[in-house]
Amino acid sequence: METQRLVLRRWRETDRQPFAAMNADPMVMEHFPAPQSVAETDAFVDQIERHFEDFGWGFWAVEVPGSAPFVGFVGLSPLNLLGIPVVEIGWRLDKQYWNQGYATEAAHAALQYGFDVLDVDEVVAVTTHDNRASRRVMEKLGMNYDPAEDFEHPNVPSGHRLQPFVLYRIRNPRRQAQ
Repeated sequence: METQRLVLRRWRETDRQPFAAMNADPMVMEHFPAPQSVAETDAFVDQIERHFEDFGWGFWAVEVPGSAPFVGFVGLSPLNLLGIPVVEIGWRLDKQYWNQGYATEAAHAALQYGFDVLDVDEVVAVTTHDNRASRRVMEKLGMNYDPAEDFEHPNVPSGHRLQPFVLYRIRNPRRQAQ
């Protein structure tokens, strides 16, 4: 997929090294329990690629044509959220590409794909309560937040600095009209 400034594409082997460096950066991983090792990053990329092979969509690698061959990922993923299957939108960009509107621009394209191609009813996004940057992206996407839906993420220990998590939702606009 292409946006005004970006290309969302399948992953390449050459994306693994910059992705591993990004995932090892404590600033990039501030809202995760810990930075990821090279092995953890490779396993994540392998999981993303398996999902693409099986379903044709997922977390796309993001590039800035003519400028940066890999800046991170944005896309959609199935998620079992507290026992409920949902489609999640997510992103992670290298810090040198923050505050340029790339996450929002790419996420708009991913949302359109989810609504127009996958025809999903709803897309959700989750993050830690304190992740203001991601929450701003969610709000720019038109996602709705209800504090009553805050939850403790089951993969994060209770009482951990990352709890609680917030949940944002957006309904497929074509379904709202029906």
